Amino acid sequence: MSFQQFLLILKARRWAVLSILLLTVATTVAVSLILPKQYSASTEVVIDVRSPDPIAGIVLPGLITPGYMATQVDIVQSDRVAGRVVKLLRLDQNPGVQQEWRDATEGRGTIQSWLIELLKKKLEVKPSRESNVISIGFTGTDPRFAAAVANAFAQAYLETTLELKVEPARQYAAWFGERSTTLRGGLEKAQARLSQYQREHGIVAADERLDVENARLAELSSQLVVVQAQATETASRQRQAKGGTENLPEVLQNPLVQGMKADVARQEAKLNELAGQLGKNHPQYQRTADELQTLHKKLDAEMKQVASGIGTSNRINQQREGELRSALAAQKAKVMSIKNQRDELAVLQREVENAQRAYDAVAQRLTQTSLESQTQQTNVVVLTPAVEPIEPSSPKLLLNSLLAVFLGTLLGVGCALLLETLSRRVRSAEDLAQALGLPVLGVLEPTRAARRWFGRATRAA
Repeated sequence: MSFQQFLLILKARRWAVLSILLLTVATTVAVSLILPKQYSASTEVVIDVRSPDPIAGIVLPGLITPGYMATQVDIVQSDRVAGRVVKLLRLDQNPGVQQEWRDATEGRGTIQSWLIELLKKKLEVKPSRESNVISIGFTGTDPRFAAAVANAFAQAYLETTLELKVEPARQYAAWFGERSTTLRGGLEKAQARLSQYQREHGIVAADERLDVENARLAELSSQLVVVQAQATETASRQRQAKGGTENLPEVLQNPLVQGMKADVARQEAKLNELAGQLGKNHPQYQRTADELQTLHKKLDAEMKQVASGIGTSNRINQQREGELRSALAAQKAKVMSIKNQRDELAVLQREVENAQRAYDAVAQRLTQTSLESQTQQTNVVVLTPAVEPIEPSSPKLLLNSLLAVFLGTLLGVGCALLLETLSRRVRSAEDLAQALGLPVLGVLEPTRAARRWFGRATRAA
């Protein structure tokens, strides 16, 4: 079909096309006038995702994720927010609404669920592409009610956001409270064990006490070394005394022994002199010899006494060495005991420190979660509240009329083509050539009178 043939068909079927167009436009206008007017009200909320959290002091990473805004849109469209709107506006307490619910559901289900579904059907939530603003719109037949519902959705969204933030914090606070009580009990028990151990062992300052005992141990070690040297020396002199006491230093240095030796020497000289003068049988010689013998006995006794003093010193040194060894062993055992006590004390102190750190960490988290559970601040703020709309949002008479003209024209053209297909007519030389399959040799144009007669004949037929 050529464009000329298409125009000829439209010209021939123009009344049918116009009739369908007018009928479509009239029907659309009538329906638009009959339908109840719908009013749309919208409120805008802004979500702050850049400011730091007032309690944590940092920007929460979850607020800047790409899906955060989509999550907020889902929250606005959730049943929880819609249910809060029902409670805020007390729609379930309205007798008219209750009657509509009974008529629509015959009393099945709950009125809250029914109202939630109705509100969600007329709700429109649109996030901004380039900002953190969310538009919350509601459409209804009453402009005041539409604005009230839009504002109620914004308020319910703010309250729900706050609840979603506070409820986990309350749960965490309760859990941290229980853990804090448990850890505090553990800390008190650890501190009690440490105090009891210190009382039982009389520990005030373990390090200072250990230093004192180590000093005593070092002093005993030094004394033992000195006594061992003295014992070795006295033992050597005692062995020397067994071979002869005359050459002992103690004997040589003893003034009494030296005096007695001098007396013996003088007495021997006197005895030799008397032997030369009087003879050995003279009574005076005999008396002097007896005195000399007595001096020798005294000298020997004194030298033995000096030698026995060396043995006594050796025994004293050995006894003292034994005592020092015993004292040193006891001091070593005492030092080891103090070290063991210090190690045990260090273990108990570490237990107390670990319990204290765990308790402090939980107490800090408990304080933070307690503050979060009591907060009344959220990062959502109403930017523009909804106001009562003046003009209805639908039906739009002008737009509907333009659409009706367009659709009516398409429908009329379609009907004209359908009628032409059902009742084919020859309207041009091209139609005749296509129908007969023969070339057109010439065209005889009708006169004006013939056209009028042909038109009347066609209408009569």
